[in-house]
Amino acid sequence: MCRRQEALAVVAAADPSLSVGQVAAAFDAVVTSPQTLAGLAAALADGPGVLRVGAPPLVGRLVGELVARGSTTFTRPACVRCGRTDRKLHRSPQGGACPACRRRQTASACTVCDVVKPVAARDDTGGPLCARCAPRPQRRCGVCMRVRAIARRARDSQPDVCVNCFKMPEATCVGCGQHRPCGFATTDTPVCTGCAPRRAVACARCGLARPPSVRWPEGPVCERCYRAALRHRGTCAGCGQTRRLVDPAGPHATRCGDCAGVGTPAAHVCGDCGVEDRLFERGRCARCALRRRAETLLADENGAIPAALTPVYDAIAATRQPYSALNWLRDGAAAALLAEVAAGRLEATHEALDAHPTTRAADYLRRLLTAHGVLADRDEDLARTERWVADLLASVDRPADRRLMTAYATWRVLRRLRHRAGRNRSPWTATRHAKTHLTAAAGLLDWLAERDLALTDAGPGDIDLWLATGPAAYQTRDFLAWAAEHGHSQLMTVPAAIRRTGTTMDPDARWDLLARLLHDDTLDPTDRVAGCLLLCYAQQLSRITAMTVDQVTRAADTTTIRFGADHVTVPDPLAGLIDALIDTPRSHVGVGAPTTSPWLFPGHLPGRPLTPARLGSRLGKLGINARAGRRAALLQLAAHLPAAVLADLLNLSVGTAVGWVNNAGGDWSRYAAALLTERSQQPAE
Repeated sequence: MCRRQEALAVVAAADPSLSVGQVAAAFDAVVTSPQTLAGLAAALADGPGVLRVGAPPLVGRLVGELVARGSTTFTRPACVRCGRTDRKLHRSPQGGACPACRRRQTASACTVCDVVKPVAARDDTGGPLCARCAPRPQRRCGVCMRVRAIARRARDSQPDVCVNCFKMPEATCVGCGQHRPCGFATTDTPVCTGCAPRRAVACARCGLARPPSVRWPEGPVCERCYRAALRHRGTCAGCGQTRRLVDPAGPHATRCGDCAGVGTPAAHVCGDCGVEDRLFERGRCARCALRRRAETLLADENGAIPAALTPVYDAIAATRQPYSALNWLRDGAAAALLAEVAAGRLEATHEALDAHPTTRAADYLRRLLTAHGVLADRDEDLARTERWVADLLASVDRPADRRLMTAYATWRVLRRLRHRAGRNRSPWTATRHAKTHLTAAAGLLDWLAERDLALTDAGPGDIDLWLATGPAAYQTRDFLAWAAEHGHSQLMTVPAAIRRTGTTMDPDARWDLLARLLHDDTLDPTDRVAGCLLLCYAQQLSRITAMTVDQVTRAADTTTIRFGADHVTVPDPLAGLIDALIDTPRSHVGVGAPTTSPWLFPGHLPGRPLTPARLGSRLGKLGINARAGRRAALLQLAAHLPAAVLADLLNLSVGTAVGWVNNAGGDWSRYAAALLTERSQQPAE
């Protein structure tokens, strides 16, 4: 019996649901040459079980032909790992596997990065290389027409695509339901990179079930423990040098790789600084890669960084989180504007940044340049209000009213606001009242125009009708007073708007929140200290965010803080929290911020503190209502302290302190009695 007949007999015996003629037709559709016959016969020599495995690919094609002709014995071969039926299958100990899954099954530790990954190539000694470390072929890309590393080879009518031009096909992910670049985009199960399943195993270090990043002799290690191990540096007990400590295995290692006899993989030593660290790109650690990218961004046509931008380069290179800075350089809109400034396409002036359409990016770059002396500092709140006023005046389409509004805004509102900004020592300038007065004035003039009235013709009756439109109408009091002083209207008296005290936090709830802030170590130190200053010392959010490190005095056994004229002794554990806040660098500080900040609560913008709105949002997530909490703290303090002492300690005006003392049930007479008692107890001189 010839080889063809032997192979055909094996297949016919394995599939009794088809006639011999149908099996022969399927066999002849697959076997088109002596080479394919030899390969199929060799595969069937292991027995008819290979037909159910569907591998190697030639057997899978034969099974597909049998299924197409109505076989009920076999089904279309599917990968044992991913279940796909549209791929060629290869033999594996678990069954037929598609090429992608087979590469994962045969993954081994890369000789360069020491990470267990699918083998993409072999080095000169036969060692496995992963796709990231393997040299990619350099050919001309069919998209950008440049000679670069090829990410996808040409097939069918599609050209070679380089690593810069390659993009995954987009589809609706079956995991998150969003339209994103997905693998398996042409199948019924497209999945994006964030939803792609990864098998979780118990980490050999932390014991948690997580996807492993590496497999070391001690076992699989998760990404978090892997990063911690690579950053575990200290003085080696063997050689006394500052090295990465790897022996004994685990977080308590005391010896470096050389002393332990295991060496350090070449891929874990930065080629620029020589430090043992996880490499980021082309043999460099993240810190050195950051320096190179920042230098490329800021260098002029001669390859040198302008002297004016050198402090900016130093600040970017010294960013505490190099990975965040690298992402900012790659994707940040402010980084793109900084590149335009360095190239001379954008002037480094406030006017140019004010006119730029990307306001947020321009504001971030402005703070960065201001913090390092490239731009002169200015009051941004005042400048922003001036632009807002200009837009408001331009929206008034009646010439007479526009002239009146311009005079009021220029000689009353903005003049007063500039005077306040000149005396202001805080990083913030309050502009809400200025905008409120101007908005109310514009609303009044619009209301009068609808009734064919000018301000000079309006009488008290008209103003009474205007005040009846709502509480916001009372904000025209300042405008009408100014208009009467300058002869633009009759003298009319507008009562002040009723001030509401608002709600107060329950005392028990306040103490519960304080206990959590003082003892819950899982909370951010910024939120813990700021919340305690609010709930203990009744400080406004605007004053808390404007506090500087100089307001805290630390000694060997005491810590004091100054809100007003006098220092207040801070008890433990709050004193320890403040010390830790000052000594620990903040992770949320933006890229390019100065290495040393005068602010107790530095913000994301370089050289600026945290904004009151942002702090209020952070405390709100902890259940702290800033206004209600401050009122509760003020009532409790006012019930135990005289008004004069309260005003000095908390930096309050005397009138405000007296009001809170009266609300709490005390008055000035109590302070006088306490002072008289204290003096009577002093010994006579």
